[in-house]
Amino acid sequence: MGKAYQGEWRTIALNGLRAGLLLALATITAGCAMLAPSPPQDQSNICEIFREQPRWYDYARDSEQEWGTPIATQMSFIQQESSFRSHVRPDRERVLGFIPWSRPSSAYGYAQAQDPVWGEYQEQAGSRFARRTHMKHATDFIGWYNARTQRMTGVALNNPEHLYLAYHEGQGGYSRGSYQNKPQVRSAAQQVAQRASRYESQLSSCESEFQCRRFYQIWPFCRQ
Repeated sequence: MGKAYQGEWRTIALNGLRAGLLLALATITAGCAMLAPSPPQDQSNICEIFREQPRWYDYARDSEQEWGTPIATQMSFIQQESSFRSHVRPDRERVLGFIPWSRPSSAYGYAQAQDPVWGEYQEQAGSRFARRTHMKHATDFIGWYNARTQRMTGVALNNPEHLYLAYHEGQGGYSRGSYQNKPQVRSAAQQVAQRASRYESQLSSCESEFQCRRFYQIWPFCRQ
């Protein structure tokens, strides 16, 4: 077989391998998207949210126990950021009003965490396998971030309005008061606080449904 013929077949084989790998990656990505839970139908009631997704309660409670941010505050953050959509990103900017362009930030997933701070979380508290599209890691990230806010700025973990201002602006921006001239950010923070208060009241009436629900959980040790 001539060298030119061998080279042609090698090129065909490599192209076929690349195409196969791309197809496999696309299939895996689509499969992961299909496995992601649908957003809760009633996002105004935390009891209904956890009835649809009881594991989310477990994740939020684990985060609360680890970092101190109340469950209701965590879920209010996520509702504000992504409306419980696992793979959401900011809309692309448009050139001339209709040509899709770049996205305004790298925010992604339930908590809309951006690339740099997500990398810090992975190094300091999570793992390299943590995913922004998984509720367990999103709630843990919010808990970790708010604990850092408390340490750096003194904002209490039971103050969802100012926790959210620091979450949106960064701890440095919050300390400089960058939110003062941003009425939309301040309005969003107020909405987060109001929702967190409502969620907290709702959760007090239904939390027992989600505690001790597994066969290996023994009352009263699993209730806190």
